This record gives sequence, C-alpha cells and structure tokens, in this order.
Amino acid sequence: MARKNVFGLVETDPATPVEIDHPLVNTRPLAGFEKPLRRATPVGAISQSLGGINEKAQRVDDLEKQLAKGQAIVELDPLLIDSSFVADRLSVNAEDQETLVAQIREHGQQVPILVRPHPEMPGRFQVAYGHRRLAAIKQIGGAVKAVVRDLSDEQLVVSQGQENNARTDLTFIERSFFAFRLEARQFSRDIIMSALGVDKAALSRMIALVSRLPDQLIEAIGAAPGFGRTRWAEIADLLEETGKRAKAIKLVQTPDFQTMTSDERFQAVYDHLRKVKDKARTAVWKTARGGKVVRISETDAKLNLAFDKAIEPEFGSFVEARLSALYDEFMQSKYMAGKGD
Repeated sequence: MARKNVFGLVETDPATPVEIDHPLVNTRPLAGFEKPLRRATPVGAISQSLGGINEKAQRVDDLEKQLAKGQAIVELDPLLIDSSFVADRLSVNAEDQETLVAQIREHGQQVPILVRPHPEMPGRFQVAYGHRRLAAIKQIGGAVKAVVRDLSDEQLVVSQGQENNARTDLTFIERSFFAFRLEARQFSRDIIMSALGVDKAALSRMIALVSRLPDQLIEAIGAAPGFGRTRWAEIADLLEETGKRAKAIKLVQTPDFQTMTSDERFQAVYDHLRKVKDKARTAVWKTARGGKVVRISETDAKLNLAFDKAIEPEFGSFVEARLSALYDEFMQSKYMAGKGD
C-alpha cells in the first residue's frame, strides 16, 4: 500500500538538491553546537583544543549551509540521534539486520532516514522512521543521511506508522501493540488510524485484542511473523482460563524460551496453554451381588462419587450421614501412620 506523503517530503536521490521550507534553517543550529559569536583569527601557535572547537564549528556551518541552500538531505552524527518515543517494533531479525548492514556497506545508504530536532534535548535528534538503517550505520561507522523536519508528536507517529505500513514491515501483533501504545499515550483514534492505514472498526479490534494480552507476554514472544490475528485471539481466550496467565508468564521467563525464534516462542506458549490434562480416571464400585451402586470419576483436582439410586435408593444418604465419622476415622489413620514413623 502506498504511503501518503503527508509531510510533503520529496523522495529523491540523496545527491539531488530539493527546495524545502524549514524553520530549522534560520532558527536552530544542527549537531548540538552553538555558533561562536566571533571566529578566532589564524594565529601561528594555536592550541590543539581550539583547533578542535573550530573543526566542530565548521561542521555546524556545513550542515546549516546545506539546509540554507535548500538541500533536503543532510549528514548527521548517528550518536546524536535517539529512537522514537514510542516503539513500533517488538524485535529485529538478526539475519535480516546483517543483510541490511552488508547492503549499506557495499552500496551506501540509498534512502535517508527522517528525524526531528529532539523536543527535550537541544542539539539532539529523534527518529521518525529509519531505525534499522540508523542501527546499521552505527555498526558500520560514519554519518547517516537524514531529512530533518520540525514534526509534532502526531506528525511523527503518523510518519513512523505510514513508512512501516508502506513497507509491509510490521507483523499483526506489532501493528496492534503500536496502536495500543499510542492510545495509552492519549493519541486520538484518528491519528492512530492515519498512522496504520486502518479503519475505525479494524483499529478497535486490534486494540481490544491487545488489551486482553499481558504486555510482558507480547514483548517476550516478539513479532511472531508467522501468526496473525486468529491465533493471537486464541491465546487471549486461553489466558482467560483460571491459572493460565500465570503459567504463560512463568514459561516466558525460562532460559530455554529465550533461545527460540519469535515464531517458536509463540508456538511454545500456544501449546503450553492448550496442553490437555490426563483423562479422568473412571471406575465403578459394585456390591457383592454385582450391583453397580457407585460410579467414580477422578481428576487431578476432584474425586466424584455418583450413587445410583435406582439400585440402592438409600445408600447415598447413608454415606452422607456418616461423612463426619468417616473423616474422623481418616484423620485418626493419618495420625497413627505418622506416629508409627
């Protein structure tokens, strides 16, 4: 599905200059350095530290000149860029990430990331989309190509969601958990629908399903690319059975669970919750004449005795009246057994 160009970004080759209208050009220095009020004049014996300061100031000038000339794509220090304030991914496949690293190492970064000036830390930036590319560049080394935009929180999450939606990059549970997290941050349903490209009914189903699943369980399982809404709904249903939620959380905390792939973790939880108990033991107590007076059924939790009144109408009442005496006899036998030890 094509991504809507909601912010007027021009998709272009990184080397192609594009006209932009951006308040950052005249109002905010890049890369975290303030422009010095006066430039030091060349002196014969300038100190190494002062030279370093001038070098940093020159990098700032270079970045600002790129924007001032209308060049949309700039190069930034990856260490100055932070993740989005709300995560959309639950995990990154290590093999896929290594493939991306190899591609960028061989061919260079072909697509810039989108960042905004960090709203709380002057001099830093925050990613709207391109987290995997940023991680790859940090691993390879060097500057990252980026488009800088002054984005509101709403614009950032819409851009973040639409980028991943266009790439069909996120799994069902990642999209749903992203929506759930956005609503928890009090973003409107309209903003979330725009970010994910879904209608109101679909969004309601996604959020309702995630609200039935523990965050800890979702994060432990991860993206689970092989499983969609139906299977996640089955897990949600199973968790409503008594004791199942605690069992699932206990399972995901085991060391072996951490070594599995995301799909294997999902399947392990699913199988664990669906595990069928041993069938109940059934038996019949007969009289000396062969009458099947009592039917017995036993599980791990219960022992049931069913008296057949058609054969002995009063036997059940007879046993019921003597339950206290039977219990006293039972406790006496336990006491004597313990005393014998």
